[in-house]
Amino acid sequence: MFLTKTSSESPQKIISLVPSISELLYDLNLIKETVGITKFCIHPSQWYRTKEKIGGTKNLQIEKIKRLQPDLIIANKEENTKEQIEILGSLFPVYLTDVNNYEEAIKMIEDVGMITSKVTEAVQLTKAIQKNFNLIQKPFQQIKTAYFIWKDPYMSVGGDTFINDMMSRLGLQNIFGHYKRYPELTLQNVISAKPQLILLSSEPYPFKQKHITEIQAYLPNTKILLVDGEMFSWYGSRMKYMPEYFNNLLTEISEKHAFG
Repeated sequence: MFLTKTSSESPQKIISLVPSISELLYDLNLIKETVGITKFCIHPSQWYRTKEKIGGTKNLQIEKIKRLQPDLIIANKEENTKEQIEILGSLFPVYLTDVNNYEEAIKMIEDVGMITSKVTEAVQLTKAIQKNFNLIQKPFQQIKTAYFIWKDPYMSVGGDTFINDMMSRLGLQNIFGHYKRYPELTLQNVISAKPQLILLSSEPYPFKQKHITEIQAYLPNTKILLVDGEMFSWYGSRMKYMPEYFNNLLTEISEKHAFG
């Protein structure tokens, strides 16, 4: 949704405050139009090296943004802070996204395509995403799964998140899906929930093999894997590549562990 009225003309100076949306703008061929990104917008790598950085997603450099004089800022309700977005919304047109599932992601891509005059590119992208998601090969039975995004304290994902929706499309039952957003958990919470599978995300916390070893000591019969967090959480053009990654992950799960 727009926080402020925008011009009917195509934006010529766009700032993205969201890593996955920066990647989307690149794939919509908004190369010259995108003038600013955050320090966490690591894809595409050439943009990370050359585009103006305007701070972190939750610590924006307002004065630098003012100097860039954007005619469109794209933000996200969860990834950016309300106070800073309200300040920017009083100065520039801000399009605020709120993506919590597959359908909302598709709608967001279509909306961004419309407001940037890249409708054709957006339609082509959403069609490719829809085609690829139809190729996901779910297991015959749901696998009781915990997905961790943080450590000290452990944090998982609730049933109202984009990650939860991606898990469900893989046939993975989120054992903490009855929570909202990102619940903090103790290891005892996890042990009591008896997960068959634990997925440790590469972001925002960089889980490593040593963390598998730590948790495995308490849950010797649970399969624990490191997964690419971008493939579970980067709504946008990254979704085109998610199904292939998911199918490979499901193959790895089925080959290494028989769930009964």
